[in-house]
Amino acid sequence: MKHLKIIFWITTGLIFLFQGVMPALTGHTEMAKEGIRHLGYPEYFGITLTIFKVLGALVLIIPKVPKRLKEWAYAGFTFDFIFAAISIWAVDGPGLEIFFPFIVLAIHMTSYFSYHKLIRNPININYETQAV
Repeated sequence: MKHLKIIFWITTGLIFLFQGVMPALTGHTEMAKEGIRHLGYPEYFGITLTIFKVLGALVLIIPKVPKRLKEWAYAGFTFDFIFAAISIWAVDGPGLEIFFPFIVLAIHMTSYFSYHKLIRNPININYETQAV
């Protein structure tokens, strides 16, 4: 069971870095704004997306957050990764860059499934208060 906790915290930590820390640090840069413009979205969409990514990442990483809220965060990130790939494909056509959102989605799904295995196991009933 310890390996499951390790998998959960590593994958959730990566999602936290990709979706929480990086957008918080780079979401306001000109390069990020240009990326949003390139995909055809207005600038306010990038700002809103950054805010929700940071909030969602915090929801996933903080153990005491209610399970229902975590489900919403997992769902939101899943939609984000899928629509990121679709947007890239629609604007730039099929290419290698559309695979990056799916790679991050695979890490995200690993976090999601390990989270559910942890909360279902009676040994981990106090998962919400435990850390690795």
